[in-house]
Amino acid sequence: MSVVLRTSSQVPPQISDGWWTVFPGTPEPRLDPERRVRDEGSMLHQAFTEALADWRDLAKQMDGQKGQYWGHVSSVAPNPSDFGLMMAWSLLAQRWAALTETVLVVCDDPWVFRHFSTLPGVMAGDPPPLIVPRLRQWVRGLLARTLVTWKVVGAAIRLRRHKRQARPGGAALLVYGHPASNAQGHDAYFGSLMTDIPELGRALHVDCGVDVADKLAADGRSFSLHAFGSPLFALTLPWLSWRSPSRLRTGGMAWLIRRAEAKEGAGGSAAMIRWQIHCQGRWLRACRPSVVAWPWENHGWERALVGQSHGRGVRTVGYQHTVIGEQANISAQGLADPTETLPDHVVSNGPSGHAQLAAASIPADRLVCGGTFRFSPTGSLPYDPQGPVFLALPFDRDVAGQMIDAARKATARGFVFLAKDHPLHPVQFDDSSGVSRTTVPLPKQPGVRAVVFAATAVGLEAVLSGLPTVRFLPRGCIALDILPKEISVPSVDAERLAEVLDTVEAQAAIAWDQIFSAPDLAIWRGLLGVRR
Repeated sequence: MSVVLRTSSQVPPQISDGWWTVFPGTPEPRLDPERRVRDEGSMLHQAFTEALADWRDLAKQMDGQKGQYWGHVSSVAPNPSDFGLMMAWSLLAQRWAALTETVLVVCDDPWVFRHFSTLPGVMAGDPPPLIVPRLRQWVRGLLARTLVTWKVVGAAIRLRRHKRQARPGGAALLVYGHPASNAQGHDAYFGSLMTDIPELGRALHVDCGVDVADKLAADGRSFSLHAFGSPLFALTLPWLSWRSPSRLRTGGMAWLIRRAEAKEGAGGSAAMIRWQIHCQGRWLRACRPSVVAWPWENHGWERALVGQSHGRGVRTVGYQHTVIGEQANISAQGLADPTETLPDHVVSNGPSGHAQLAAASIPADRLVCGGTFRFSPTGSLPYDPQGPVFLALPFDRDVAGQMIDAARKATARGFVFLAKDHPLHPVQFDDSSGVSRTTVPLPKQPGVRAVVFAATAVGLEAVLSGLPTVRFLPRGCIALDILPKEISVPSVDAERLAEVLDTVEAQAAIAWDQIFSAPDLAIWRGLLGVRR
């Protein structure tokens, strides 16, 4: 037996040989830190990449089932769902079980503990209780969905007047509420397209708050999809939850699937997705736009949008709005019938994205290169070998916190860090000697020694400019690799950050047009059916 599985209450006072690790969410045991599993972040990220194919195969079995669009597991969406992370942990446990050395795994997650205990070579202690966590998740989910219900009912009533700005029969963008968008013709996802094509309308996803929606609607052609929602329908949302097909709740992944159901059922995301699908369906039925374009990420509500558009003469255009690495949910391989759920056209933001989408089984007759609205050539950025290290924090606060902790440890080696928040998900931390907050984006910095990033396009920006760039690998969780396949940078966990920063060097800048291309307005006019 090479894996010893214990809860935090069963951990021995010390281990004289072998190694130990702790599952996320479990209290850190007071064991010798020198005996903790080495390179866990690297191993976990590699296992996650390997697990994606199995996750997509599982999603294909879920595709087309009632209610599958409401969940994130069935969409193979690794940011909102940690199902792929659980599969990666399972792979690691199986590999550790095949070792001659013993690995102690400390885990308080009742579902994952039971899953690990079914693996060959795992010697498990008493499992943590399950009934109370299940009940807690159920109650929490009911309360969360009730809160969603009251929120969307209020939005539907307050924004009802927006219906007047939804133009029947015209081309429309469907976008998220973004603080960089405005009512003067700029959209954070589609740049100046609304200025270039005045005929365009703009539908706002239900994630856009009431105040922001009103602000954007001042242009006279933007409107919130909340306006099309029925308050009576919203009253059904508290009782809604995502469930996998019953045949998948047995077998090798049964405990992980049950955990995913409990996790998704403990929040309000299914209710919000269902509300989005409801509102967009009523808008399509009432206005019958000629074409809808949106920032495409292959989520459930997007697949539903394609299906709702079929039969109504509404063409669909999904736009690769940002850098989407191979670990994101852009592949058609998790779809039972891609022709039914992929947009009529998938628009890449440049040659690199075009090749990536083609490799992800997006049909060639649906794929077109339209250029990027979000990235502009920056050229070489100032490199200062004596300057600070720029810490580009991601939207995930846990990963951002690990990066800050790692930077604080690295200051002992003389490094100075400037930490820049993700614009939509700021992180609270105290400035300390060697690590301070900056609001100045990378292109406006006077000079940096290196850039450390995780799951943010700032990393690609740094590579393109020729700056020394390092990808941070968190422990216990996943920070998606957003870099194109043809670009490689050093990847490092917290333990080796200072060591790598000591040796990483500046590199030749990569040509911007090797990755992106400028927006082609002629292509966009053709896709949107708008004449010059």
